[in-house]
Amino acid sequence: MTLTEILEHRRAIRHFDSEKPLDTERVKECLKMATLAPTSSNMQLWECYHVTDKTLMAKLTHACLGQLTAKSAQQMVVFVTRQDRYKAHAKAVMEFEAENTRRHSPEEKQAKRVKKWNLYYGKLMPFVYSRFLGVWGLLRKLLAQLIGLSRPIVRQVSEADMRVVVHKSCALAVQTFMLAMSEAGYDTCPLEGFDSRLVKRALGLPCDCEINMIITCGIRLPDGVWGDRFRVPFSETYHYRG
Repeated sequence: MTLTEILEHRRAIRHFDSEKPLDTERVKECLKMATLAPTSSNMQLWECYHVTDKTLMAKLTHACLGQLTAKSAQQMVVFVTRQDRYKAHAKAVMEFEAENTRRHSPEEKQAKRVKKWNLYYGKLMPFVYSRFLGVWGLLRKLLAQLIGLSRPIVRQVSEADMRVVVHKSCALAVQTFMLAMSEAGYDTCPLEGFDSRLVKRALGLPCDCEINMIITCGIRLPDGVWGDRFRVPFSETYHYRG
């Protein structure tokens, strides 16, 4: 399918066909494609849990308030944010970029560029993603406002701001997964209506991770699409400044 066809095909499906199972490996390949989605500073602070076990899916269906799309789903994928892993991810990206620089940069520029990566991922990323009862975020916010008096700077650096950043990055991966599933001829429905405590309990997740979205997966039934697609008029969304 073309991109336009993929976008037209993708709908939030509320009722799946119980007689048409999905190829688990093909769904896994779609999740691999989701890892190609961009994330802020390439920190990749998200994970996904691909669920096919019927007992576990029943628990997730209960956590999803018993919605039909969950009851009839063949498989589910739970996307979670993992801001708690910022140190390990920053270190991994720093080491990769240092080696990347050595392989692809002119020799005379390597030392400067490696120093830049070490500063960015060794110091800045741990600083902006750290959390402690809102205190670190308040200090970052005050520092940004002071620096912003003399030059442009990113001002959304509070702990709440960084939580939003992590969820936005995860959502990009979710969208990529749903489009990959559409291209594969499969259907999905993104859910935000769920009891996060019950979802974490079912999956054995730590308390400091957050559920971004639960994606139900299957093959649509005719009543799975609830009528025509509504969108706010493009004229209200699109603003041109020429």
